[in-house]
Parts: sequence; C-alpha cells; structure tokens
Amino acid sequence: MNLKFVGQNLDVTAALKDYTVSKLERIIRHADQVISATVTFSVLKVQKKAEIDLHLSGKDIHIDCVDNDMYAAIDCLMDKLDRAVIKYKEKKQPSHQTPEIITDIVTESE
Repeated sequence: MNLKFVGQNLDVTAALKDYTVSKLERIIRHADQVISATVTFSVLKVQKKAEIDLHLSGKDIHIDCVDNDMYAAIDCLMDKLDRAVIKYKEKKQPSHQTPEIITDIVTESE
C-alpha cells in the first residue's frame, strides 16, 4: 500500500504520521485490497482538518473531519473511514440466500 502524507499550512511531524499509521491498521484489517492512501492535514484558523483519499480496487473513498484538536480529527476520520469501508465490503459481497417459498415447494413435491 502506498501511503502519502500532505500538510497544508502545517508541518507533518513524525508523531502525526505514527499516530495515523497506527489507526490505519484497523482499516487494513477490513479492507485487504487497499491500493493507496493520501492523508491531508490542514489548519483552518482555529480548527484542524484531516482528510483521506483511500483507493481500493474498484472504489475510491474520500472522508474528511474537522475538530479543534488534530488527534481528535484523526480519530473521527478513522471512525468514519472504518464505517465506510465496512459498508463498501458488505455491498460488494453477494448474498446467496434462497427464498423460503422455493424450498417449501420443492419439499412438498417430493
């Protein structure tokens, strides 16, 4: 997985990188087909903004979160991303359930 960090009006420190990578471990458990991720940190006057562009095979996900603390924004970002990846994974997997009506008709004719 290619991981890129971008800082707008902010220097991306090693502590921010390490914290984000440790949080991304949880996401990688759900999505095994991650191609690349771009994490952007920015400062808007008082509030801090964290956003991510996650490229999966067949899907691009963009999530952003704004908070007064950068670490809280990263936590919020990873929670949103976790829900989005799980939702995508559930939609991607086909459901192979047979209707009960068809199985009842088959058992009555035997």
